[in-house]
Amino acid sequence: FSSCISNGPYIMNSANGNDSKKFKGDVRSPGVPSRVVHVRKLPNDINEAEVIGLGLPFGKVTNLLMLKGKNQAFLELNSEECAQTMVSYYSSVTPVIRNHPIYMQYSTHKELKTDNSPNQVRAQAALQAVNALHGGGMGSMAISADAGTMGGAGTQSPVLRVIVENLFYPVTLDVLHQIFSKFGTVLKIITFTKNNQFQALIQYADGMTAQHAKLSLDGQNIYNACCTLRISFSKLTSLNVKYNNDKSRDYTRPDLPTADSQPSIDHQTMAAAAFGLSMPGIPSALASLGVGHSGMAAAAAAASRLGLSGLTASGGHNVLLVSNLNPEVSTLTCVTPSSSSLGVYGDVMRVKILFNKKENALIQMSDGTQAQLAMSHLNGQRLHGRAMRVTLSKHTTVQLPREGHEDQGLTKDYSNSPLHRFKKPGSKNYSNIFPPSATLHLSNIPPSVMEDDLRRLFASSGATVKAFKFFQKDRKMALIQMGSVEEAIESLIEFHNHDLGENHHLRVSFSKSTI
Repeated sequence: FSSCISNGPYIMNSANGNDSKKFKGDVRSPGVPSRVVHVRKLPNDINEAEVIGLGLPFGKVTNLLMLKGKNQAFLELNSEECAQTMVSYYSSVTPVIRNHPIYMQYSTHKELKTDNSPNQVRAQAALQAVNALHGGGMGSMAISADAGTMGGAGTQSPVLRVIVENLFYPVTLDVLHQIFSKFGTVLKIITFTKNNQFQALIQYADGMTAQHAKLSLDGQNIYNACCTLRISFSKLTSLNVKYNNDKSRDYTRPDLPTADSQPSIDHQTMAAAAFGLSMPGIPSALASLGVGHSGMAAAAAAASRLGLSGLTASGGHNVLLVSNLNPEVSTLTCVTPSSSSLGVYGDVMRVKILFNKKENALIQMSDGTQAQLAMSHLNGQRLHGRAMRVTLSKHTTVQLPREGHEDQGLTKDYSNSPLHRFKKPGSKNYSNIFPPSATLHLSNIPPSVMEDDLRRLFASSGATVKAFKFFQKDRKMALIQMGSVEEAIESLIEFHNHDLGENHHLRVSFSKSTI
């Protein structure tokens, strides 16, 4: 990087790990354009590459200054025009990283100068890596300097080609529209299946918006561990949409006919088709799970997964109504985080059994996405001889009984439970979320516990153990196949967190594999 020599650099000194700063030279008001952009309100766990990514669509990022202690950063672009386009664009489209809206303005300084402290060396290394990855060519995108037009990437198509890989759940045109609209106005969408892959063409008003959406969404999962977006620029520069239906839409032409629309296929059939055609080895019985209860439900889960705001279904409610439970079996046992089938899909915070209808329970999950996942996976599943019904509740929280008021132990608070699976950010449990299946994944098995011990344990509840297999490379893990999905759910509830001795508590989850 060429050293910045000017009358007004911003100098960072942080050898001791603390953010301290000193200024020299002249300063100017934040409203006066500068090629240095001041970025504020960053999340605590932000990394250098994510900050650099904010500037990449607008030109080459020539310097970076991280002030993590203040949740701020300074980005220096290669020209004032690029910085103008960036600030202008983000004034109308607020970027969101991990549910944090990010704000930016011109810096009062003309250039950045960084020292050799560990924090800044890391920032410079990240900058070099990103520039190497993009060949240093981002600045040559022929970006318009006219802030009023938001800058157009003249050499880049405004049409994106999107392939959805690992299609565990149906992805509708409406879900795509809601996700991609967070980056600018979507003009047209065409969806189709090619080579057994679900694909879409999405047209924005300009190439700059398309570039920004591609950088933000490429490689992201709509749902945990599945429905991965692979995004490239299309060779087309405009889409020709003839019909507005469930396969294609021109949002600038609401007058288009709906002719030639295929009969709307219900989500369950779509899920079964996706599994049967492109996911060999996955049980086709998934079609009975009631996946994808609505476009809004799918969009809500997608929004949270991708760190976007404003797509939470029903206001982002995280309270579920679980009904048709078997009242002869302890209802709290079915839903407590120590053993819950709901706990596979999120952290159960509070449970309330309804006083007059003890087969019904209100379950408060940690957030709206977890509630959506639990609902889509468990609605319709059989438990203790009954098909559970899982829906979103109109309540936004489960109220605890007032002090001095007894509720016969029907309300429990589990917010401080040590058994939550998703307490740690980035937990590997997020990548092990699968639909209920007859095969369970067991982990945390001590060396002294043999196959016969585990077979006997799982058969002790009256269930049938059809098959068992230790992992070849790691004997701490195993697969166990039960007689049915219902037996597997009941076994998970019964034996998750079971004490196997030697300070080992068994971990049980649904498996994507079969034996």
